[in-house]
Amino acid sequence: MTPADLSNLIKTTATTVLEDKELDVTVLPETVVVERPRNPEHGDYATNLALQIAKKLGVNPRELASWLAEALGSDDAIDVAEIAGPGFLNIRLAAAAQGGIVSTVLAAGDAYGHNDSYQGLKVNLEFVSANPTGPIHLGGTRWAAVGDSLGRVLAANGAEVTREYYFNDHGGQIDRFARSLVASAKGEPTPEDGYAGAYIEEIAAAVVAQNAGVLEQEPAQMQETFRACGVEMMFAHIKESLHEFGTDFDVYFHENSLFESGAVDRAVEMLKANGNLYENEGAWWLKSTDFGDDKDRVVIKSDGNAAYIAGDIAYVVDKIERGHDLCIYMLGADHHGYIARLKAAAAALGYNPNAVEVMIGQMVNLVRDGKAVRMSKRAGTVITLDDLVEAVGVDAARYSLIRSSVDSSLDIDMGLWASQSSENPVYYVQYGHARLCSIARKAAEVGVAVSTDNLDLLTHEREGELIRTLGEFPAVVKSAAELREPHRIARYAEELAGSFHRFYDTCQILPKADETEQPIHGARLALAAATRQTLANALGLVGITAPEKM
Repeated sequence: MTPADLSNLIKTTATTVLEDKELDVTVLPETVVVERPRNPEHGDYATNLALQIAKKLGVNPRELASWLAEALGSDDAIDVAEIAGPGFLNIRLAAAAQGGIVSTVLAAGDAYGHNDSYQGLKVNLEFVSANPTGPIHLGGTRWAAVGDSLGRVLAANGAEVTREYYFNDHGGQIDRFARSLVASAKGEPTPEDGYAGAYIEEIAAAVVAQNAGVLEQEPAQMQETFRACGVEMMFAHIKESLHEFGTDFDVYFHENSLFESGAVDRAVEMLKANGNLYENEGAWWLKSTDFGDDKDRVVIKSDGNAAYIAGDIAYVVDKIERGHDLCIYMLGADHHGYIARLKAAAAALGYNPNAVEVMIGQMVNLVRDGKAVRMSKRAGTVITLDDLVEAVGVDAARYSLIRSSVDSSLDIDMGLWASQSSENPVYYVQYGHARLCSIARKAAEVGVAVSTDNLDLLTHEREGELIRTLGEFPAVVKSAAELREPHRIARYAEELAGSFHRFYDTCQILPKADETEQPIHGARLALAAATRQTLANALGLVGITAPEKM
């Protein structure tokens, strides 16, 4: 019986109790909250339902809890239901009901933890979207890991997810990038507002090698050649780095296409037509303050050129017209103002502002020997995705970025994440999976098979702890999606690995050389198999490999 099953049982039981007492059943919450007590001596699970509804019913909480305890105690799945404090209910499951979680995991397999709560929801998930003017820096790398994991988590909850990269190929930064390449190719100093680093020299040399006589072209033509070829080369490198990092996209959307296709002009006309764009001193302004923004925004400047927000507005239209119900933007720490701005744009266009959701990620720093690592050898000014992967590997890099909330800044200790010790969280979790695979191989060698016939024998404290941890996985997956917090999956994996290691250290899973196989061995092997499956599922949702050997 999973926590969700117990929640349903408590609600059904409470409904019957209240009806028998001729009390109002409408006071019952939609979902009864069930939690694991911090102290295992207080039971397997606890609920505060009686405290929650007693006042509304005009009943003493402890009296209500006693009615519920008596009714629950008669159910075969419940071993003990006891009142605690002012009206808490502590519950201990019957061994057979608790062991049923193992059967549930094994039956579901790769789908264990998945649900259909977002079935039918079409989500556009835009993340990374780094300018193609240099390698991906650590902030973008954090989004590459977290965004990919969030996409997996949303899909595990039934959503249809489109992973999208917004390719910023329109605007001044591309011109500065091209000028920097030209200067490098000519052996001139980097422009004051340009880009520097070994990668600029490499791309400039590659452009020259591919375009004979480029340095003899007219300045405007030369600039365009370096722009077009340089951006293509830089973006190819970005795609390759992301792919090797385990992050791929369904759509690469070119910002410039919004202007070339007339999408920007059409969005402007939509806003003029519905009265949410007004003219003042030759410029056109969005009435964004009418929709929660802190100020109105210039969309078309007085010189007739589109302001940056014009592309953002057209992009909102494009995403929603492609059929997406929810558009999630994952942006850097310096983009906080975009939250109100994009929601206001959606509302001004006539869409539900809740169709737009903006997540803001905080900064990432690398630390070695207690000191900040300041500069990349190749990029010159920033630490890049490639630098992090080279230092600690793909799995450790991804895990280190995913396991903490994006709301807080993050320091990554390169020594810790490169180590092969239990202090390294990803090593600890992966070692747990490898150990479970080793147990399965050894079981096959000695002829012990997984058996779900005697799961009621799993009564040891460590067995119960591990089973209950397995049972929590579906709720963790669901909350990770609802809260947009894939780090919950990573932390759960660590908790599960810890629970397994404690079980392994205490309970003999396979018979010793001089022992005869007993029913408990097949049951414990089933528990180990369920643990391996759940750990693999959790690692899959954060995009980390589940090694069979280490």
